[in-house]
Amino acid sequence: MRVHRRTAGAVLGLLLLVGGCTGGAPRPPLDPAPLQAAADRRAAEVRARALAGVPLDSWTYRVIEARPDGDGRATARAELSYRVSGYDSGPVTGERALVLTRRDGRWRVTSDRPARGEAPQLWEQGDVDVVRGRRSLVLGVGQDAARLRSVAAAADRAVPAVSDAWPGGWARRVVVLVPGSLTAMGALLGEPAAGYRGIAAVTTGRVGGGPGAPADRVIVNPEAYARLGGFGQRFVLAHETTHVATRTHTSAATPLWLSEGFADWAAYRGTSRDPAQAVPELRDAVRAGAVPAALPTDGDFSFASDPGALARAYGGGWLACELIARRWGEAKLRDLYRATGTHGVERALAEVLSTTPAAFTAQWRDHLRERLG
Repeated sequence: MRVHRRTAGAVLGLLLLVGGCTGGAPRPPLDPAPLQAAADRRAAEVRARALAGVPLDSWTYRVIEARPDGDGRATARAELSYRVSGYDSGPVTGERALVLTRRDGRWRVTSDRPARGEAPQLWEQGDVDVVRGRRSLVLGVGQDAARLRSVAAAADRAVPAVSDAWPGGWARRVVVLVPGSLTAMGALLGEPAAGYRGIAAVTTGRVGGGPGAPADRVIVNPEAYARLGGFGQRFVLAHETTHVATRTHTSAATPLWLSEGFADWAAYRGTSRDPAQAVPELRDAVRAGAVPAALPTDGDFSFASDPGALARAYGGGWLACELIARRWGEAKLRDLYRATGTHGVERALAEVLSTTPAAFTAQWRDHLRERLG
């Protein structure tokens, strides 16, 4: 589960935009009204040409700030806001850097790019193909229709499975993006692609979004996803869909062993997967007498870490959630998740499970020995 924050580059871009770092006297800002009309035409053009098959409730640009940039030219910072019909409870937003040219008394957008610190949109990578599932919307670039239909089928199976594991209020629908390559995936995330080489999919969104927050996006790594078998593909989409379902109850106070462990638990739930076969890296450590001394830290879930250590972290989180579901019940596991997002894990363990971090860790270590030893 990845959360992407705007970088300091956006702040620098704003300073440059209003003339604070030009080396001369600040240029007076332009009246945004004529530029807004040009931005509106640009938004309509994108929607009609690049996104004709996407079911959009809205797609708008709002000019925030603009300055002259020579004779008949202007640079503007605009907010992109859009909403996918039936999927987004609130608008998805991003910032765009627009270059406008004035001809015959009328402004026209001649360049439309992500603002500094912002990632590109899927439509900027090529023609967007759309597949509508029963409970999913799959948007792809550079992918054949059969692959997109297969992703939609796996997502359609994931949604009801996740709803059984997390019956609380959520949209019960998911939007999946399938870019053309690992490199394209990295671009959508605004991060180096190399860090996602072995990762089949990630979920982007705002932690603790609450009602009205934009829906998450599941972004598939087409190269890693294609190497998985049928079970693996269904598992990955169920795991990521769980993040979508639980997003409003996930906060900075939620440790990754719980959020990632719960997503794995929901994805494995109802299957006959044997932990000893599913997490061989953790199994081998336990059988060698190297039972982890503590629950996985957030740093253990870094994609840049050793693959074996990352697999052990995910396995440890899953089995921690399995322990709670078995000993205290599934309802208590869900209660713990919600309470942790509000109060933190130490208080949640006390209030929901009547235990302490130390006592729970000891029980978890025993559970690892029992399940993997």
